[in-house]
Amino acid sequence: MGDASTKSEKSEEQSATGEGGARPGRPDRAGVVTAAVVLAACGGLLLFGLLSTGGEEKERERAVPSASVTYEVTGTGTADITYQARSESGTATVVKAATLPWRKTVPVPLGRSPVVSIVLGETGGQARCAVAIQGRHLQSATASGDFGRATCTGVLPAAESGPESDDSAAG
Repeated sequence: MGDASTKSEKSEEQSATGEGGARPGRPDRAGVVTAAVVLAACGGLLLFGLLSTGGEEKERERAVPSASVTYEVTGTGTADITYQARSESGTATVVKAATLPWRKTVPVPLGRSPVVSIVLGETGGQARCAVAIQGRHLQSATASGDFGRATCTGVLPAAESGPESDDSAAG
């Protein structure tokens, strides 16, 4: 029996020191290196996809034809102002408690309606909004009283207006 226990102890010792084969439960170095290379390649592809998508969106945003629109709100005190600016999604920009008088010139995509609306606060007062496209006055409106409201809008030509379009219809 002494012989059998000595052989068993030797084989355990060989396993622990690496003699006679790899340690059980320990990964092969080649497998770890392969996994690291695959993980790095996946990360690189993901980063490339994120960076290239952002560039295309910026390029599309610059390619949208637009017109210069000036929004103006006159009066005293403050008002909440909402206006349309360069946005393909059509979302509006909101300025809370803007000090009057207020003026902003922004590009608005062709085919969108430039619009500005004002809401006075609980103290009321009086304010007037106005819209001008490329320096040409289109509309104005007045808000007065507590929480008074006014909206001004205009019409921009469609983005694909060809040589057959009638310029007098836009005014």
